[in-house]
Amino acid sequence: MLLSSLGRRRSLGLATALIGLSLILVAFFTQNHPSSSNPFLNFGQSFENADPREKGGSIWDVERRVEWRPCGWWQTGRPISALPPISNGYIRVDCFGGLNQMRRDFCDGIGISRLLNATLVLPKFEAAAYWNESSGFADVFDVDYFLENVKGFVHVVKELPEEISSKEPVKVDCSKRSGQFDYVEKVLPILLQHRYISITPAMSQRRDRYPTPSKAALCHACYNALRLNQDLEKKGRELLNLMPKPFLSLHLRFEPDMVAYSRCQYDGLSTAAAAAIDAVRGTRQPLSGAAAVTWRERGKCPLTPNETVFILQSLGIPTTTPIYLAAGDGILELHALTCVYPHVYTKSSLLGQEDSDEMGGNTKAALDYFVSTHSDAYVATFFGNMDKMVAAARAVLGLPKTLFLNRKAFASATARGLHGVGLAREVWSAHEADFAMGRGSALPDCFCEVKL
Repeated sequence: MLLSSLGRRRSLGLATALIGLSLILVAFFTQNHPSSSNPFLNFGQSFENADPREKGGSIWDVERRVEWRPCGWWQTGRPISALPPISNGYIRVDCFGGLNQMRRDFCDGIGISRLLNATLVLPKFEAAAYWNESSGFADVFDVDYFLENVKGFVHVVKELPEEISSKEPVKVDCSKRSGQFDYVEKVLPILLQHRYISITPAMSQRRDRYPTPSKAALCHACYNALRLNQDLEKKGRELLNLMPKPFLSLHLRFEPDMVAYSRCQYDGLSTAAAAAIDAVRGTRQPLSGAAAVTWRERGKCPLTPNETVFILQSLGIPTTTPIYLAAGDGILELHALTCVYPHVYTKSSLLGQEDSDEMGGNTKAALDYFVSTHSDAYVATFFGNMDKMVAAARAVLGLPKTLFLNRKAFASATARGLHGVGLAREVWSAHEADFAMGRGSALPDCFCEVKL
């Protein structure tokens, strides 16, 4: 009886000790790993023992049925028709915003110049305080290579003739135009009258009215002739060499201004993140009620790092994957990514902070673009200007592992109350269809759909 009583007391004491130790460990991990850093604490239980994928593997193992590849009619490297000998005047493209927005506008300007039989003047990159940038076209791109490779496609000059150079161009801002805007109808008369104009291309331009030579000039010049200058390309290759292989380039968009601009509301953000967003909101207050729900379900809200981690794991991307973070400074809640995917590299970590600090916004963006176009896989959480340009460049290089995370499918699934394994299965299903059919990377201006 005494021995039995002592045994029960010892068992009870051991159990109490184990419970106490468990509580201490739970408290430790809760304190040091907040809920926002673990996607399964926010979206449901881990699915380690319940694989949401029917066949295992990762999203890259899905059989492609459709790919977008460069159309053969412009890949020959030869002009489709001869340039008219006499130009109608000079066009300068005024470029605003980040590097890839300016690259997009310049590419449009090439097609417009050929369409209007104008001589293209190398663009003016507008200084932008927000982007910490005042560099010019030659600070980023290889001017001589570009000029040599666009011969026969479009007239281009480094310097204006003396009789023109003393004049300021007549500004023609097409960026706000809507409806069926047409350059031949609206811009050509101004060019013929003044002989020297500057344009900001329209988002709604009627490219379907471009004749084939204009489309070929745009496609060839943008994707074959426009490359980084030697200094930047050398630095980009240095970054590629420093990255462990194979690696994934992740373009993550969750900066304070991005979130504020989206007018989306997020629960569970840290106090510091919420304050950073509020500081740049201005008059753009977050939506509420039914409007907020509809906006999110339309896929308008940037994915948080926490949501991104959940999707990456749902797609079978191993947590040991080396990730190059193609992003600017100031990403919020970044610990949610790095605590699950610890092998995350940036320009600063690879090149050194001092070297990174010396670069401006355009040069940093150019390096992200270069690494992303040459990475083994590219994943974007948004579909902005960089993502469109990177997708096109990867298509030219024949790199098909390109995926844009489906914000709309994710928002719809979570709105229906899915979480954990159920949510992971839904995420896998949506992205499996996207990757198999090449959705999200359709680039109709210069690329053709190819059934595999």
